[in-house]
Amino acid sequence: MNLYIEFSKILGNIFEADKIYIDEPMKNHTSFKVGGPADILVTPETSEDVVKLVKACRDHDVPYIIIGNGSNLLIKDGGVRGVVVKLSRMDKIKIDGDRITAESGVKLSDLCSAAMAEELAGLEFACGIPGSVGGAAAMNAGAYNGEVSNVIESALCIDNEGNVRTLGRDDLAMGYRTSAILKQRYTVVEVTFKLQKGEKDKIGSRIEDLNKRRSERQPLEFPSAGSTFKRPEGHFAAKLIEDTGLKGLSVGGAEVSVKHSGFIINKKEASAKDILDLIALVQKQVKEAYGVELHTEVRIIGED
Repeated sequence: MNLYIEFSKILGNIFEADKIYIDEPMKNHTSFKVGGPADILVTPETSEDVVKLVKACRDHDVPYIIIGNGSNLLIKDGGVRGVVVKLSRMDKIKIDGDRITAESGVKLSDLCSAAMAEELAGLEFACGIPGSVGGAAAMNAGAYNGEVSNVIESALCIDNEGNVRTLGRDDLAMGYRTSAILKQRYTVVEVTFKLQKGEKDKIGSRIEDLNKRRSERQPLEFPSAGSTFKRPEGHFAAKLIEDTGLKGLSVGGAEVSVKHSGFIINKKEASAKDILDLIALVQKQVKEAYGVELHTEVRIIGED
């Protein structure tokens, strides 16, 4: 039973009807293509919209979560109570010299294309990460020896009271797949990156090379949330999983990819429970074989 229908009517006085969705299936909003319904899904278009929404949720004691492109997210089969705030409509990009400022809903692939068009180098590592700017800043996304922390200058955020804050590089306290944004549960609305002048052809060649390597090594043909596990200190998650003999292991429609064992994929109409059970099985067997605990990189939310 949706407990927040009355609150959706309050939101209807703040937002246009096409920005509010009731009992919205979250499988339509995540790259894993699984997940039960959100009581309310809202798609704000500006930072002012987000401030209004956060304050409304706070004032009426309604829980909310923030998502971007849904690419590093596993929603459980029971769905999400309260409000899901999806920032995909916030997709504007501004360029000023060697700085590029992007709203949180900008896809990383679009950000990299915009930087390349202006001959700005430094973001090539992110070209194939299937996420958005806000999520990438929050988790300090990285690949191929690059990380957001290497190029970020500042982030405009909204705190849990609805106050707008600008966090500089030091304030962001970025670490491996973490930041002050995650720890404080702030909402990113805009990020500024400081890049370097480069040559368009070289930037394009680097992006083309990385995309080729990804397509050859990663199971991009199946729904997934990218790398399922964080890198354990002193180890590589994919190697531990492969050495434990778990490539191809499946639970229901979920499978440890035979192409890259660091990915759990939705091979055939998996449920969130299938994926979660497979994650737990992999963690258990790797711990038994090597004494190493694998922690998920994918964000898991919702109810069973």
